[in-house]
Amino acid sequence: MNCRWIVAALVSSALSSPAFGQDIPPADDGAESEDTIVVTAARTILPPNALPLTIDVIGKDALDQQIAISGSVTDAVATLTPSFSPTRQKLSGAGETLRGRSPLYAINGIPQSTPMRDGSRDGFTIDGFFVDRVELIYGSNALQGIGGTGGIVNQITVGAPKQEGISGRVLLQGTADNDVSKDGLGGKVAGLVQYKAGRFDATVGAAFEKRGAFYDGDGRRVGINLTQGETQDSNTLSLFARLGYELSSSARLDLIASRFELKGDGDYVALAGNRTLGIPTSAVRGTPPGKSAQNRTESIALSLTDTDLGSGNFVSQIFFNRSRDTFGGEVAVQATFQDPAIAPVGTLFDQSQNRSRKFGGKFSYERALPGFEDLTLTVGFDALFDKTEQALIATGRVWVPPSDFRSLAPFGQAHLKLFDGIVRLAGGARWENVQIKIDDYRTLASTTFRACTTPPAAPVTPCGLASYGGVAVTGAKPKFDDVLINGGLIVEPVPGIRAYASYAEGFTVPDIGRITRAVAETGFSVNSIGIDPIISNNREIGLEVKRGPLDASAAYFWSSSDKGQLLILGTDRNFDVQRLRVELQGFELNLGVRLPINGLKLNAGYAHIKGLFDSDASRGAPDDIVDTDLDGVNISPDRLNLSASYDQGPISARVQTQFYLSRSFHAKPGKPEPDQRNNFGGYNVTDASIRYQSGFGGLSLSVQNLFDKFYIDYSSDTRLPTDNLAFFAGRGRTFTLGWDFRF
Repeated sequence: MNCRWIVAALVSSALSSPAFGQDIPPADDGAESEDTIVVTAARTILPPNALPLTIDVIGKDALDQQIAISGSVTDAVATLTPSFSPTRQKLSGAGETLRGRSPLYAINGIPQSTPMRDGSRDGFTIDGFFVDRVELIYGSNALQGIGGTGGIVNQITVGAPKQEGISGRVLLQGTADNDVSKDGLGGKVAGLVQYKAGRFDATVGAAFEKRGAFYDGDGRRVGINLTQGETQDSNTLSLFARLGYELSSSARLDLIASRFELKGDGDYVALAGNRTLGIPTSAVRGTPPGKSAQNRTESIALSLTDTDLGSGNFVSQIFFNRSRDTFGGEVAVQATFQDPAIAPVGTLFDQSQNRSRKFGGKFSYERALPGFEDLTLTVGFDALFDKTEQALIATGRVWVPPSDFRSLAPFGQAHLKLFDGIVRLAGGARWENVQIKIDDYRTLASTTFRACTTPPAAPVTPCGLASYGGVAVTGAKPKFDDVLINGGLIVEPVPGIRAYASYAEGFTVPDIGRITRAVAETGFSVNSIGIDPIISNNREIGLEVKRGPLDASAAYFWSSSDKGQLLILGTDRNFDVQRLRVELQGFELNLGVRLPINGLKLNAGYAHIKGLFDSDASRGAPDDIVDTDLDGVNISPDRLNLSASYDQGPISARVQTQFYLSRSFHAKPGKPEPDQRNNFGGYNVTDASIRYQSGFGGLSLSVQNLFDKFYIDYSSDTRLPTDNLAFFAGRGRTFTLGWDFRF
């Protein structure tokens, strides 16, 4: 299909100008200014300029625009955030980081992660149609509890209706690859109905999406990852409901429920590529064994809020969440699951499934100190209980033993305004109390057993590689606690210009499932395999200028963790955990300018990040001195974002380019050099979108990879250098035509 006229029209509509960067307008979707936005992920009603943090808010219009281009909230966040890793364009987000560490995904503050066994599906738990905005808090921070060592990605769902009676929204979308291949077609239909009668309101909605096969820039089907799962060749059904009741002019009760399920269709099998020749993994028609990869998440939360309780703000929430992540299976690479007691080695098929359920509660109360209104105090308490296991569903075996997690955490924060707000001080502490319970268990009887050289008494993950031998491990119920502190200073000499410095600690547990399943020698207990938490810190200094047509910021950060987490390649393409010292540093620059032409804005965003780890720990002799670059599994590339956007009258348009810069991985002199085959060559991708708001809804046309560029994605290019089944190209030019209508 000749698409030149479409490309030309899009570029012309976007003023044919080069794009300038990251555009995360916090108030583009409403009349509120930044000073009136409440970032709920920060656990305060103070405005963002009163917090010593790097915060971004992606508004509804910007979010919908990016989802139309790339297909998911995770892709939208990754595209707009220079220090976020490029996504894998797969169902799994393993290795995707923010500032070099894993972010915490949350929906209305409810954590979507499974802390005991990270299935990396937490970016796909709700359809973006039901998300009103995304709040990003950068850097290690314990504000939302366990997780968030890289930052917090909090998705705020559709709010209560404002007008009496019935209102709502309808969305229809169609997606096609560059050649409009029959198997590449996809579509989405979504609807939301809201009703308000006095103090009562209700919202219900459903979204269904069918995705076809993806094609790369050379017109070849993008390869299938049967084990980790795909968003291509899949069906998604997302349901959402919200019931609310206003108890008074300031108090409100809300019940929010959602269900999200993504299932692979299972129409393709992988076709090996050739890394030496630069031929990516592809896919051919076929029926993969077992069940196709899929995930399902169900969540319900009840919240009670009162913005004027004793002249303060009260927020409380109880929630229940459960997920079931099914991974596919491939007989050719299943040495891990072989057991001669069940079937001859090389013939046994199996696949795993993460099963997790969590419930918890949160409350906080914030108010100015009576008689000293410039001091705002916040107290709160969080509780989280999680039970997770990873089972093999074909044979009924357990790969990761059932693991119970409990977190109890009281916290307090204080914000002091001095000199009429020119200077602000902020600080607080959180006492995190964690208990983990794992009963006696036995590892899989894999025939790929490799002798362990790490003494059982060492605090490093035993062996560090996925070697199994059907060994018994003694259960335990270890407890951990720590006081996590944060503090910061803000100076705002004139409105719109502020400088800040801050320190904040994050707290999470390592991927305990990867650790427990990798024990390969007798004599270990749960207490001796290195499951103690990761305590990370984030030191940051920043400068922001938001005056007139200028919106600019710069931030420099550095962090470290004595017992961090590093993913190391084991067997069967599985990555296992090593505990060692990790240090990160980097800086972010963002510049936005509104030009004299009404509605035209240019943006640029740049992020540089450097990460090092103690390679001696990986050889069983840690010296707590970092000496080797973190690889592409554990850190993102440097990136430059450019964009131009136009929004005037009924027309809005955008052109954006992301430049992922080359990166090589090295070690200090005298240390083993990382595999140079994993060096990254870099690539860039340009997207475009145009929308016209008619009297009967909005019409939009979006194009991902506008110039149909062929590239190997970052994750594939920087790991598994000999695996021709994991050498994936990025998605080629893809068109999405949409219509949405509000009533």
